[in-house]
Amino acid sequence: MVEVLNITDKEHDEFVMSHPSGDLLQLTSWAGSKELTGWYSRRIAVGRNGNTEGAAMLLFKKVPKTFFTMCYASRGFVCDYQDEEVVKALLDEAVKIARDEKSYTIKIDPDIPAAGNENVISYLEALGFNHHGLTDGMSKDVIQPRTTMVTDVSLDDKALLQSFERNNRTKVRNSLRAGTEVIKAGRKDLTDFVKLMKETGERDGFLTRDITYFESLYDHLNPAGHMELFLVKLMPKEASESLEEDINKVKKDIAKADKIKDEQKKYNQLENLNNRMNKLQGQLDGMLEIKRTHPDGVLLSGALYAQSGHKSYYLYGASSNDFREFLPNHHMQWHMMQYAREHGAQTYDFGGVSVEPDKDDEHFGLWQFKKVWGTEVSDKIGEFDYVMNRPLFTLAEVMFPLFQKGKMKLNKIIKRK
Repeated sequence: MVEVLNITDKEHDEFVMSHPSGDLLQLTSWAGSKELTGWYSRRIAVGRNGNTEGAAMLLFKKVPKTFFTMCYASRGFVCDYQDEEVVKALLDEAVKIARDEKSYTIKIDPDIPAAGNENVISYLEALGFNHHGLTDGMSKDVIQPRTTMVTDVSLDDKALLQSFERNNRTKVRNSLRAGTEVIKAGRKDLTDFVKLMKETGERDGFLTRDITYFESLYDHLNPAGHMELFLVKLMPKEASESLEEDINKVKKDIAKADKIKDEQKKYNQLENLNNRMNKLQGQLDGMLEIKRTHPDGVLLSGALYAQSGHKSYYLYGASSNDFREFLPNHHMQWHMMQYAREHGAQTYDFGGVSVEPDKDDEHFGLWQFKKVWGTEVSDKIGEFDYVMNRPLFTLAEVMFPLFQKGKMKLNKIIKRK
């Protein structure tokens, strides 16, 4: 018989971290980080004979100017969805608490694959859930991306590198000898990360969050070992030495090319090599100047890394407009994947993506970046709503979004005129 359990925060987190469908977004520390943006939380757990078999972190946020809330179990419930008794018990307990919090709906978006779980969708619908369908991974009609890109990092370095696309393997190798250094930074370095994030947002055309958001994330997740800040610096001494090695190699190649008897072939090779030499010499001259002005290095990129049990996540990344030819992001990704494996992670989640979008799609660049890292598409079951107040649900989830879309279209028309 399934019963409601009263477990501690520690027991909740241990269950989430050890469960196959557990997720970072179900941890108590994640719920704590959401308080900054107006969310509060309550936990539920169920099991048999005192053993936890299902749990959920329920997040609540008030609907502006009302007494109502939205209830959201982000990437929850955490349980075996083939165990229908446990799923039903979690829902029953969630409904009790959601009524107490005057919620108009209970949203869930479990971290379980769509393939092979068609019966779960049917069962959730039989319980009264509305399924949003197998939406596009970057759809704005759901809260969390339904599809993400995940790399298996349980492999050794050789196998992991081999899993990358060929051109990306070359870039990773080049990045490791380019003269950059990956540093596990601290809270005080969030200031530098936010500056990089602002620079990235201006370059790529998206709005960025202020430092208080990242401080809240770090303060709640880092002490429990669920988050780290990594920064990449260009080290002028090491970069200069690497450039000098490349120049010496090109000099040897020029000497070999100069002995080619075929004049046209000789001319073509020498032209390419001399162009390469001029480029390298220019980079070396610039690096020697940086070595003089910034002997401790130049910050090029940064990322917030997160981990929950056997799952790791690339949460946020940012980079400078300068010195991109040194491939700092490639060095950073490789380092974080190694770090994930060393700390017990088996997977590395790059986050949401539209799968194989058209080249003119706004998300095509994101797909191109994420698909070269040995990733597989994690195609999840999607978002569900258990509606508790139909009129308010229709207003909040249907009418208001339609109004917002209409407003955006009108603004575009006005701008064209």
